[in-house]
Amino acid sequence: MVGSLLNKVIVSHFMKSVEEQLALIKRGAEEVLVEAELVEKLKRGQPLRIKAGFDPTAPDLHLGHTVLINKLRQFQELGHQVIFLIGDFTGMIGDPSGKSATRPPLTREQVLDNAETYKQQVFKILDPAKTEVAFNSTWMDQMGPADFIRLTSQYTVARMLERDDFDKRYSSNQPIAIHEFLYPLVQGYDSVALKADVELGGTDQKFNLLMGRELQRAYGQASQCIVTMPLLEGLDGVKKMSKSLGNYVGIQEAPGVMYNKLVSMPDALMWRYFELLSFRSMEEIEQFKRDVEQGANPRDIKIKLAEELVARFHGEEAAANAHRSAGNRMKDGELPEDLPEVELVSAEDMPISSVLNKAGLVKNAAVARDLLGSGGVRVDGEVVDRTFLFKLGSAHVCQAGKKAFARITLKAE
Repeated sequence: MVGSLLNKVIVSHFMKSVEEQLALIKRGAEEVLVEAELVEKLKRGQPLRIKAGFDPTAPDLHLGHTVLINKLRQFQELGHQVIFLIGDFTGMIGDPSGKSATRPPLTREQVLDNAETYKQQVFKILDPAKTEVAFNSTWMDQMGPADFIRLTSQYTVARMLERDDFDKRYSSNQPIAIHEFLYPLVQGYDSVALKADVELGGTDQKFNLLMGRELQRAYGQASQCIVTMPLLEGLDGVKKMSKSLGNYVGIQEAPGVMYNKLVSMPDALMWRYFELLSFRSMEEIEQFKRDVEQGANPRDIKIKLAEELVARFHGEEAAANAHRSAGNRMKDGELPEDLPEVELVSAEDMPISSVLNKAGLVKNAAVARDLLGSGGVRVDGEVVDRTFLFKLGSAHVCQAGKKAFARITLKAE
């Protein structure tokens, strides 16, 4: 009795008031459903079980992925238990339709390797002691055919077709395979198996998150609340952050590269990044806004964000030196300490403009041509023009413009 009372005292001592918790939970969130239910859960004064699911394929995270992980960290800071769920069950099945070459079945070893890679990256944000890493194959592998049929009986085809992508494909007579209906059901059942109080996901996951609420009710549990987080805009400030669009900041990128990308973003974008990526309080961020309105240089404020994020993923020392490795140091014979290494593969020698483009040192071929025409490209410190041919098997330090550097190796296919 005394022990349980002491636990309650400790929990209530560490936990902020319900209002304070709700304000932090809602920071940057797109939607909280159902807010009144979440308030009731928080009033219990007990740690809640917070679930978020992640794809089991090889993880290479960028800042857009960390928006959700940052929110998980905030829940941890409020004293709640975070469940980092890796959806290996569907990953090990792969895509049964065979239509998607991007989703071949994964072996158990691959799933575990990927889980380790995830941990190395996400534990730079999350507290390992307050994080439970779970795999949904743990319970899905135990389900027999009868259990699966019971699961599928909880939802109608009409309700499934309410999901945007299914609705569009059905309306345009594009085929939908039966197993595709199972994926949202499996994700929803994960919430039943984990007895989740709250589930987090991107705005594009809302249908699947709501599925968890309904299935929990059907299986006699209290329904989880859901928190949807927005998809972070990339450095262009327009489209969502994506490697394929080139508007991303990878969390494993070199400190100087990360710093330079963040300091170079449009001024209007930085407040969005502060809200979703910074661990500074909103009061401090509002003060930064007032400073800019009163004439402070926006670049100085972006430097604060860049240093905070470089420190998070590379440590304080790297953050302190990042401005040096991001600057133009090649002219006086110095190179950035964290010079990126890029390997390209080709069947033949390549023009320098193509090399710069493929290595990501320029945004597109047109920029490469402009730089080559104006003497803005150096190879091993020497200015080159568009006639320079990059030989197969060679490696050179390349500079495009003032701040883009890389040691590029061209390998034969």
